[in-house]
Amino acid sequence: MNRYSMIVEWSDEDQLFLVTIPEFANLVIMPCTYGKTREEAIQKGEEVIEIYLEAWRADGEMIPEPKTLQLT
Repeated sequence: MNRYSMIVEWSDEDQLFLVTIPEFANLVIMPCTYGKTREEAIQKGEEVIEIYLEAWRADGEMIPEPKTLQLT
């Protein structure tokens, strides 16, 4: 399981749940995937994260750090 953030939002225009990964926003086009259901969107979002991480590792590119929630 990864520690990256994922935002799932409903799109009236597309009639789909769209997925954005904040840590990847400056590196890839967002939203990066979608699903007909929230569950499908989350599953596809997890797959996208793994695909990008594998590709960046294989290419020796810098991998963004996961954001963590800081509670005070």
